[in-house]
Amino acid sequence: MRPYEMTLAAAAGAIRRRELSPVELVDSVLDRIERIQPRLTAYATVTAERARRAARDAERAITEGRPHGPLHGVPMGLKDLIDVAGIPTTASSRVRAGHRAQTDSAVAARLSEAGAVLVGKTHTHEFAYGLTTPQTRNAWDAGRVAGGSSGGSAVAVAAGAATFALGTDTGGSIRVPAALNGIVGLKPTYGLVPRRGVTSLAWSLDHVGPLARTVEDTALVLDALVAPGGGGPAGPDSPSAPPEELTGLRVGVPRTYYFDRVAPQVEAAVRRAIGRLAELGARLVDVDIPMTRYVQAVQWGLMVPEATAYHEHTLRTVPDLYGADVRILLEAGALMSAGDYLRAQRARTLMRREWAVLFEKADVIAAPSVPVTAVKSGQETVTWADGTEEGVADAYVRLSAPANITGVPALSLPVGRDRAGMPIGMQLLARPLAEALLLRVGRAYERTQPALEAASAS
Repeated sequence: MRPYEMTLAAAAGAIRRRELSPVELVDSVLDRIERIQPRLTAYATVTAERARRAARDAERAITEGRPHGPLHGVPMGLKDLIDVAGIPTTASSRVRAGHRAQTDSAVAARLSEAGAVLVGKTHTHEFAYGLTTPQTRNAWDAGRVAGGSSGGSAVAVAAGAATFALGTDTGGSIRVPAALNGIVGLKPTYGLVPRRGVTSLAWSLDHVGPLARTVEDTALVLDALVAPGGGGPAGPDSPSAPPEELTGLRVGVPRTYYFDRVAPQVEAAVRRAIGRLAELGARLVDVDIPMTRYVQAVQWGLMVPEATAYHEHTLRTVPDLYGADVRILLEAGALMSAGDYLRAQRARTLMRREWAVLFEKADVIAAPSVPVTAVKSGQETVTWADGTEEGVADAYVRLSAPANITGVPALSLPVGRDRAGMPIGMQLLARPLAEALLLRVGRAYERTQPALEAASAS
């Protein structure tokens, strides 16, 4: 196995045991970036020289017996909404041309403290306002969408161009690209991971979280983000908890919403994965998802005016610098009334209350991450079996939005492929601050699956 193919846990362990040099690992990942970048365009900025200096420092430190932290010497990518001092934060937009961050974001500082090495800033759909990241291509099929808005981060991890990465999630922007590229993505509980120094899309829906190749890796990054000294919400034992600990766990299987208008191959793969959880001892319980008719209206009713408020000045002064799709959405936000926004806030309060009742009936909800695998680039709609058409962005956000509205944690992990070879993701949701439970369930499932494969498009 080449160094860039190693999981975070394996690489960090090898570095601690002095079986792998941080310089060797970082050079391997940088070489991989050079090979895949022309085809997949995962990165907006590659910080090669900075990364090599950091790797040399990490090698000296480990030789001297003073590791920086649990992620010592491990290469990472950061979505280009996340500030790192001295490096541009472009948000993949011409509006940010010439911008350079003055200080580190809270999450960049914490990952640096944990020893991680930045290899670059990954592309986002412009200002995170979209679900495809059009400038980036899917890691498994370069003719298909990467998903968004954290598409660059997901593709970098899936293609071996980062050992792990951070993304942001306002309506599914971590989980959607994770599912479409066959990796793991976690949207933590709202407010758990600090957002200081991260460009906002919609402040009341935004989350920062990890994308990685395995659930175990995801737990390691989450601990560094929340508690740099270790022992954070993932729990020091959660990645290695035995599968038998699922005995008696109540897994809610939705009767409503999450399996409506879902591609048959996606539904079949997710139901097989749910069946595997039952084989591991979980008890399956049918549940009804509350207030489903309001999900789309509440998501857009919160996101659109909040995004427009954030961009108010530049929308007025340099509107032509925005891409047409983003500018239209921002202009639409100016037409929404305060009453509409307040009604969306009220509906969210009611939805949170109903979801709290839902989690009295089930410990974890299991459902598809997205209703359809990665579509062809340029495809604008999905046609369902009943003949109805749905916009691609609406389809991808539909199953992700409830977790943003309610703030509950949600984990996407790969559970198979469709006949075209494209990855399928299952989403696990739990009550607020139950990240350790999600990671334990995800890890139990993951242990039953074959070893991770490298993305084929690269």
